[in-house]
This record gives sequence, C-alpha cells and structure tokens, in this order.
Amino acid sequence: MDVADLGLPVDVPSTALFTDQYELTMLQAALKAGTAERRSVFEVFTRRLPEGRRYGVVAGTGRVLDAVENFRFDADVLGFLRERNIVDEETLEWLASYRFGGDIWGYPEGEVYFPGSPIMRVEGSFAECVLLETVILSILNHDSAIAAAASRMSSAAGDRPLIEMGARRTHELSAVAASRAAYVGGFATTSDLAAGFRYGIPTVGTSAHAFTLLHDHERDAFQAQVDSLGRGTTLLVDTYDVTEAVRTAVEVAGPELGAVRIDSGDLLLVAHRVRQQLDELGATSTRIIVTSDLDEYAIASLAVAPVDAYGVGTQLVTGSGHPTASMVYKLVARAESDDPKAPLIPVAKKSSGGKSSVGGRKWAARRLDADGVAEAEVVGTGAVPPALADRQLLVELVKGGEVVAREPLDVVRDRHAAARANLPLSATQLSRGEPVLPTEYVQGRSGS
Repeated sequence: MDVADLGLPVDVPSTALFTDQYELTMLQAALKAGTAERRSVFEVFTRRLPEGRRYGVVAGTGRVLDAVENFRFDADVLGFLRERNIVDEETLEWLASYRFGGDIWGYPEGEVYFPGSPIMRVEGSFAECVLLETVILSILNHDSAIAAAASRMSSAAGDRPLIEMGARRTHELSAVAASRAAYVGGFATTSDLAAGFRYGIPTVGTSAHAFTLLHDHERDAFQAQVDSLGRGTTLLVDTYDVTEAVRTAVEVAGPELGAVRIDSGDLLLVAHRVRQQLDELGATSTRIIVTSDLDEYAIASLAVAPVDAYGVGTQLVTGSGHPTASMVYKLVARAESDDPKAPLIPVAKKSSGGKSSVGGRKWAARRLDADGVAEAEVVGTGAVPPALADRQLLVELVKGGEVVAREPLDVVRDRHAAARANLPLSATQLSRGEPVLPTEYVQGRSGS
C-alpha cells in the first residue's frame, strides 16, 4: 500500500480545533473591519537553531498537508464554539463553509534549513491563512525537532541501523509522529505498530525483561522465544548475569542466533566482552544490539565498540534536549486593499529582544562552492538572481486548495540523507557550534 497516494490511511477527525482561540477572534474582528479577505502571505521560519546545532531538518510537511485537508468546522465543532460564545454568529456562518483555497509553498520535507529560512509560505486571504497558524506550527515544531535529533544520531551511528523505541516515553499520538520524524532523520525501524500502520515504517520487536522474569529459569524463557520466533530472534541477555545469559542463548538457539540485546551496564565494556564470548562460542554472525537511554553522544562514544545496531527512546522523542524547533508563523506581506489585483506590501514586526522579522514574500536558494558543497543559504525578495535560479528550495505543496506534492516517506528519507551529505563536513560534528551555513539576505521588491 502506497500511503503517499492515500494520505493518512486511517480516519482523521477535523483538525479545526487544533488551534488557539485568538485565531478565531482575530477572524471575527477582521470580518467586521472588512479586512478578512485581503490577500496575505504568511511564512514559517525560525530565528535561531537550538544552541549548538549546526542545521535543522524540515519534517512534518506531509502531516501538515493532511491537517490542512481536514481543517473543517462540522456541526459538532460549530456547536462547541457557539455554546462557549467564542465567536459571533456571522463568524460561525463563515466558518461553516471554510475550506482552504490558497497556495502553500515550502522546503521539501527532509531538506535542511537554517535561521531565517522560509520553511513554509502560506498564501491566500488573511482569514483562511491565519486559522492555520497553530496547527502548522505544532506539527512542524515537533516533527522537525525530532528529525533533527534523529539526524544527529544517525550521523553518529554511521552505517549501523537505529531502532526508534520511544513510544512509552511520550504522548501516544506524539509517539506516532515521532516515529515518522525519526524515519525521515535516518532511523531504520520503529517498535511502534501505529507508526507502521499509518506510515509504512518497518517495525521490529521481540521481548522485554518481563518475559524472562515470567519463566522459572532464563533458559526456559529463551527456549520459548526461539520456539516461537525462530533462531534468528533477538534475545535480551542482561536480566541476570550477562555472561551466563549469552552462554545459555547460544546453547538454546545455536550459532544461528540472530542477535542479543544489552540494555544496561557499561555498554562499551559489555559489548566487547559479549562479542568475544559470542565468537568463542561459534556465534560469529550473531549481532549485538544496545539500548539504555542512548543519545547522539552515547552513540558516538560506542563507535569503536562491536555494536551492530542501536535502540533509542527517551532522548529521541524529546528532541535530545530540544523538544521544539522554535518556528514561528508570521505575516510578511499583505495587499493594500481587498482588490484581488492589489499589490502586496511587505510587513514585519519590529521589536527589541531579538523577535523582529524581515518583511516581504521570500524565496530561498542554496549557493554551492566550486566543489558542489553548500556554502550559503540565500533568502531574498523580488527577482531571483540568475545564478541561483536552479538552486531554489521552495516547492509547490498546495495549489488553489488542492494538495499537489504528496510523496512516499522513503523519498523524504533519501532526500534528507542527500541534503545532509551536501553540507560541509563540520555539519556532522557533535560539538557546539554555529549553523554550518550563513544566511544571506537579498532585499528587493516583495512582489505581487
């Protein structure tokens, strides 16, 4: 099943209330003022990357498209708004027929971004665009944070696969979104079956310590698992004594044992000891999987260990210390009047404290050096310089309210790997540093 063609292959309720109340009160006031239909341009961007991060990862775009399609005010939703007296009847009548009919452009999912990058651009009337602010930000901020952590972890892991296993460490619906974002960032599999069902991500899993503790003897647990799942299964060997467990595991499954999992202790030391023991027992092809609250730094520290795969949970689903990408959704241009042909004028918030923004409808391009390596993120208004015309980053996602850019998740995952590989080598350093690419602004007319 190609979920890219079907959208989300489960029933999705209306996303209309995944918003803040002030979106609706702004709409009501704009309707009364006669400004609701002014053509407007909103942009999603971040003013800065999390401290020490070298690049960001765009993730959640596919989920945004689903959310926009399902942003509908049905009878129950309208009844709730009426009962709470949140908006007046004129506004409720307007909401009853709401369908986003504008255009959305954005960085393709999986692409990298930097401070000031116009990650997504939403165009239409003020009324139809302003309502989407919260749901777009909630998706992009969460998924991009997880994908960035996943990218750092997959870079640290090199060719060794990563298993996402953080469902029990976050909200049940966030866990599904985190699995998807982790896959975009380079993880190979997930333990979360809902993520496998919704997005087609490969799923894995065998047993936990409870299964060993259920049985009278560790050997009985291993035997039961092998009898059920075959010799290629993964046996958890740190419930009691690791050395004894490895010996028992090979005795039960033979040298064809698929893998052993280590979930505690000094992973570097234990992995070396287990590898030596497995080889001495003839299980030279048995893999070693390590888990136990790993992050990108722990993974990097295990690079010299005889480890074949990593399982990551808590640190992944919390963004490895940065659970949001701090993106904002700002009005950057609007028409002078309600006339559909009225020219756009740039607008921007001006404030102290680092919260100002740059007005104007923007394009973005990535300039390469003589060796084809990215050297700058160029963001501008007006005409795109000819030298950057074929390096533009924004692609059309929604046209006239219709989604035009759904794609398989594997395509997104491959895109991220290619985008990261095209950055300077310092992008993959785990030490703290500035964004690996500077953002350069080219000021021109905002365009119409």
